[in-house]
Formats: sequence, C-alpha cells, structure tokens
Amino acid sequence: MSGRREFVGRLAASCAGCALAGGPGAVEPAPLLQDAAAPDTRARASGSLLNPVPARWQTPLGDGLAACGVCARVCVIAPGERGHCQTRENRNGTIHTLTYARACAVGLDPVEKKPFFHVLPGAMAFSIATPGCNLHCRCCQNWEIAQVKPEDVPTTALPPDAVVAAARERRAPLVACTYTEPTISVEYVTEVAAAGRRAGLRTVVVSNGYVQEAPLAALCREIAAYKVDLKGFDPGYIRRHTGGELPPVLDTLRRLKKNGTWTEIVTLVIPTQNDSEAEVRALSRFVRDELGPEVPLHFTRFHPAWRLQNLPPTPVATLERCRRAAMEEGLRFVYLGNVPGHPGENTYCPGCGRVLIHRVGMTTVENRLAGGACPDCHRRIPGLWS
Repeated sequence: MSGRREFVGRLAASCAGCALAGGPGAVEPAPLLQDAAAPDTRARASGSLLNPVPARWQTPLGDGLAACGVCARVCVIAPGERGHCQTRENRNGTIHTLTYARACAVGLDPVEKKPFFHVLPGAMAFSIATPGCNLHCRCCQNWEIAQVKPEDVPTTALPPDAVVAAARERRAPLVACTYTEPTISVEYVTEVAAAGRRAGLRTVVVSNGYVQEAPLAALCREIAAYKVDLKGFDPGYIRRHTGGELPPVLDTLRRLKKNGTWTEIVTLVIPTQNDSEAEVRALSRFVRDELGPEVPLHFTRFHPAWRLQNLPPTPVATLERCRRAAMEEGLRFVYLGNVPGHPGENTYCPGCGRVLIHRVGMTTVENRLAGGACPDCHRRIPGLWS
C-alpha cells in the first residue's frame, strides 16, 4: 500500500502523458472514493474485474476478426488477442474495452495544470484516469499507469454517476479526463461527459489526439474543451519519439476546429529533438493557417523522465525563442509551461498589450477579464470564461 501511495503522490506533480510536470494538486488512489480501504488488487491478479464492455466503434471482418475503430492505428484484432493499446480485446469476434469505469487514479487539480489557460481560470478540475495509452512517448511521466496492461495496475469501479457525485462533493465545476490517454476509453469518457453535462459540469479531455473521426465527433458533442499534445512537427521525430504518426494528430486538430470544440495545444520542447526554430515556425504556421491565430499554444519545459533521461531540462532561453518565433508567425496567445513566475505564463490582450490574467505556476493570481473581454480596450478574448 505504501508503494501505491508514494506513486499517486508523485502523480500529483505530473500531468497527462509527458506534457507538464510540477504544480499543486492532490491525487488519490481511486479506491478512496468508495468504502474499500485498499486498491482492488484482484484486478491486477486476474483481469477478471476489468469490466469488459462491448466496444462502440468496431468493424467485423469475418473469421472472428474485427477492426478497432477508436484510434488511428486501426488495429485488426483476432479472437483472444488485444490491440496495440492492450485495453481492447477480441472476445468471440467482438472487441471489448477492458477499462470501462475502471479508475487507476483520481485527483483535484487546477485547470491550469492540464494546461487550459482559456477555460475557467482558477477553477479546480476533478481528474480521472483509466490505464493505458496508444502511444509510447520516451519521456512519459506517468508510465506506471500509462505504459501498462490494465490488469497490471490497481483499479477500482468509478461509473459516470460516481464521477459526477465526487466532482460535486469537491465543488469542482470541471471534470478532466487526463493522466493517461482518455480516448482509448472513449465509451467511458463520453458517458462521463454526458452525465456531467446533465449535472451542470463541464468535461475537458487531455489527449495525444491519436483518435479516429467517429469517436472524436461523439466526444465533441459532450465535452467542453480538448487539449492536444502536438509533440512536434517532424514526422520522423514523432515516429521515433512516440511510435505514432503525425498526420492523424493534425487531422484531429482540424476536426476539432470543424466541430467548434474549444482547443488548446501543448508542445513539450525537448533539447536537440524538436527545438529547432524551423520546426517551431512550421508548427506555428500550421496552427495559424488551419486552426486560427487565437488558438492557445503552450511551449512546455522538458524534464528527464522514463526512457529519456540522458538529456538536460530545456533551457528557458530555448522556450523564450520558441514563444518569440510563434508570435512572429502571428499567433496571439503563446504560453510557456514549467517555468513558474515567467511572464510567458500570463495572458495579454492582443489589442492593447496589457496583462489580463496573471499566473504564477498553476495559480491564477489575478483575472481582469470583464465578460470575456479586455476591460481597457474591450477586445473580446476567446475562451470559456463562465
């Protein structure tokens, strides 16, 4: 039990995947939300409590084969086998999700930790995770729960109504699906968001964007905001670093715009890997031209983790160069992450240049917005403010 408590304590200092580290927040072992006194280790031992539920998105192919319709890998899964993420299994010709309503970690975090800087500044988000991921970022900070089979990490039952009740008990206006990859549990995330919406709560998703069109559309009908980790803009780097491909993530960003879903983007800047000015400018031009110049872009400082511990933390000067290049390309809301107290954490009015939201780390110190607009020049600032 002590090892589990130590892990979830460390998880409080990290955010989904490999995007952001540090900051306040309290992550609990998921079983603290119910009467059980300890994690349900039977799930680890046998997998029998993983609550297999027929997947909503799949295509039968004959001879018992079925194609998964959730992520960009489009795994063809034989009976008795699992897809790449290890969370979807073919049982007698039908793909089942093994992580429905099985939480491996929960927490109460500032929404700025996700990071969302244009969503209810200063609000707390009741945060949940199910095991697994469909990418394998070499610097994954939450690898203990993201880079594992679902039966290899303790989980507990947390149905959608229980998520809503827990968020309301903690007076959190937001539910965040985070820490691991939410879209591989898309059936659960969609139902959590729908239950939250009926109760007056908003759900935000923190994702790598490696998802197919149909499940993304279903999510967008229920959620309030979607943060995408755009891990770079060089296809070769993306392939080496994550085991995935760049085009599906760009397609997700285009679809989010088409669906009208509030979107913020994070790029973890890793020294010598994805920090060239040419790549940063190309990424920024994509955001400007295909998504819009007012989509927030966060450049986040890398810290060594998991399989990428041979590189130093990102120099602050490198982050500043990235921010300057993105703004020169025409982006209006460019932020720095993991540099507490840096002016690049603040929101500035593109009209008059004055500070609108002053942040220090994960804390919103002052919010001067008046009805979603600058109080000085009255320029509208895009976001979800109320």
